[in-house]
Amino acid sequence: MPATTEQYTHNLSSRERCPKADDLESLEHLVQSGEETPEPIPTTIKGSIPTWINGSFLRNGPGKFEFGEDKYIHWFDGMAMMHRFHIRDGSVTYSSRFLRSDSYVQNLEKNRIVVSEFGTVASPDPCQSIFARFFSYFQTPQPTDNANVNFVKYKGDYYVSTETNYMRRVDPQSLETKEKVDWSQYIAVNSATAHPHYDREGATYNMGNSYGRNGFFYNIIRVPPPEDKSAVEDSADLRGAEVICSIPADEPRKPSYYHSFVMSENYIVFIEQPIKLNLLKFMLYKIQGKSFHNILSWEPQYGTVFHLVHRRTGKKSPVKYRAAPMFTLHQINAYEDNGFLVMDMCCGDDGVVIGEFTLENLRRESGQAMDEFYNSLCRNLPRRYVLPLNVDENTPLDENLITLHDCKATAMKTNPEEVYMTHEELHDDQLLQYGGLEFPQINYAKYNGRPYRYMYACGFGHVFADSLLKMDVHTKELKVWRYPGLYPSEPVFVASPGAAEEDDGVVLSVVVTPRKVI
Repeated sequence: MPATTEQYTHNLSSRERCPKADDLESLEHLVQSGEETPEPIPTTIKGSIPTWINGSFLRNGPGKFEFGEDKYIHWFDGMAMMHRFHIRDGSVTYSSRFLRSDSYVQNLEKNRIVVSEFGTVASPDPCQSIFARFFSYFQTPQPTDNANVNFVKYKGDYYVSTETNYMRRVDPQSLETKEKVDWSQYIAVNSATAHPHYDREGATYNMGNSYGRNGFFYNIIRVPPPEDKSAVEDSADLRGAEVICSIPADEPRKPSYYHSFVMSENYIVFIEQPIKLNLLKFMLYKIQGKSFHNILSWEPQYGTVFHLVHRRTGKKSPVKYRAAPMFTLHQINAYEDNGFLVMDMCCGDDGVVIGEFTLENLRRESGQAMDEFYNSLCRNLPRRYVLPLNVDENTPLDENLITLHDCKATAMKTNPEEVYMTHEELHDDQLLQYGGLEFPQINYAKYNGRPYRYMYACGFGHVFADSLLKMDVHTKELKVWRYPGLYPSEPVFVASPGAAEEDDGVVLSVVVTPRKVI
C-alpha cells in the first residue's frame, strides 16, 4: 500500500519540511561589536505603551567580538553586554554595559584574547619564551565567567549566567558588575545551565554536571527561597543550595550536552539527548588546539532518554523513557494530567546546529551564500511527549498507554523498566512557512507547570529570528508579527493587572535591523 501524504511528511526531517531560503539578506551588521551606553538615554515612542507597565526589561548577549588583532570565531564567544529598557508611565529609557567579567577585564588589559571561550582558544602570550609557550598548552584552562546567555534570579538577587560554574551578580538598575560566584563553592557541580526554573514558593531549580572517578552525573539543584535578612545584605547568597538528585550518564564516556530541562508541579524531567561530549577530547582539547564546540558531536545511534525525578522527594523513577533521536534547546511547558506528564518542547532532528554559528557563517553575503548556510541548519518545531507516570509490573507490554483525549502521542512499555515514546506534532503546516520556532515563552507566573493554552515564540525564516508568533496549543492556530528586515528577540509575556484570561497582557521583544532606514 502506498504511503499517505501524512506518513510521507512525518518521515521527512524538520529541515526538509520547511521551505528553502531564497535571497536572504546579510546579517553582518548584526554581529559587530557595539558601544555601551552606561547612562540612560530617552527613546522615541511610536504608538502607545500601557501605563500599567512599570519596570525594567533586561536582555543579555554577545556584544564584543575582538580585542586588538584577535577575533573570536563563534557567536557564543562574544563578550557579554547587558541591556536595560526602563519602562515607566508610557515612556522608555535605554542603557547598556559590558559585563566586567574577569575574561573581559583580562582581555582588555592585554588587548588580545587571553581567556578561551566556547569556540575560540586563547593563544599563548607572545612575550613568553618558546618553552613557556609550549608548556602553557598543557595547563588546564580555567572556565570563562563571560556570562552572556541570560539574566537569572536566586534568593531575590539578579545574576547573569552562562554554562560554566561561574555566574556574576549584577545590579539590575545600574547594570553594575558585582562579585563572581562559583557554584562549586556551594555544591559539588562543575557547571550549571543558564535556564533555571522557579516554583511558587520562591525556590529556584537548576541542573549542573559533575564528573570524577565515580563517573559523570547530571545533578538537579535546588536553591531555597530568600530569607528576610538577605534583602538587606549586599552580597551573593547561595547558602542552602543542595543537589536533590544525581542522575548517572547513560553513556559515561559520552555524556550529553543540555541547555535546559523540564519542570511541572511535582516532577523534573532531564532529557539526555544524543549531542555527545567526548570526555577524552575534553581533557586534551587545548593540546589539540580545539575549542569546546569541536568536541560536541551528533550521535543519533544513542537515541533520547527521558529521566523522571519527583521534585519534592528527589527520587528518580526506575523507568527509562526512550524516544527517537532528537535535539532540543528549550522546553515550552509541562504539566500533569490524570496520571500522565505532558511535555511540550521545541525539537529538531539534527544536533549539528550548535557548532555552525560561527561569525564567518553569520557574516556571509546576501543571496546564495547566506541561503546555503540557512538551508543547512536544523529547523526546530514544537512537539508533545507524554510520559505515563504509573508504570509498574502490572502495566501491559506493547500497547499504547496514553489515554488522554485527542492525544496523538504514544507510549509503550517495551520491557519491565523501559517505555518507548513517540511524539505528537504540536503545529500544523502553517508554521512551516515561518521556518519553525524557537525561544518559547508562556504566561510563566501563572501557568508554568500547569495546563495552558498559549505560547509565544520566534519564527525562523532567516538564520536569526524574523517573526514573532503566538500559538494556541489547543487548536494550533497561529498569529504572526513579521516585517521585512526586522529581527526580534525572545518574546516575554507580561500579564495585565488583574488579568482573568491567560493571554490578557502584552509581549515585549527587542527588535534589531541591519538596515539604516526602516
